[in-house]
Amino acid sequence: MITIQLPTALRTFTDGQADISLEAPTVDAALRQLTAQFADLQRHLFDDAGKLRSFVNVYLNDENVRSFDGVNTALKDGDVLMLIPAIAGGR
Repeated sequence: MITIQLPTALRTFTDGQADISLEAPTVDAALRQLTAQFADLQRHLFDDAGKLRSFVNVYLNDENVRSFDGVNTALKDGDVLMLIPAIAGGR
């Protein structure tokens, strides 16, 4: 079992849940399961081609998955994924 932690901005799409627990072998499988369970998250995490959006950062136990094997990174029991969408703005 792994845990996906969601920022406040995405909790609107998970009925207010901050942490979602599920079983998945890879980061991609976990994100696909998450969006199957909460369909409104799909467009916020994946583009029309089904690729993880470039502004969505995924951390596995405090390390960016891009430092590992990206969405193909293997997961093990007890892992924690954090989803952190980049925030843009300014003057």
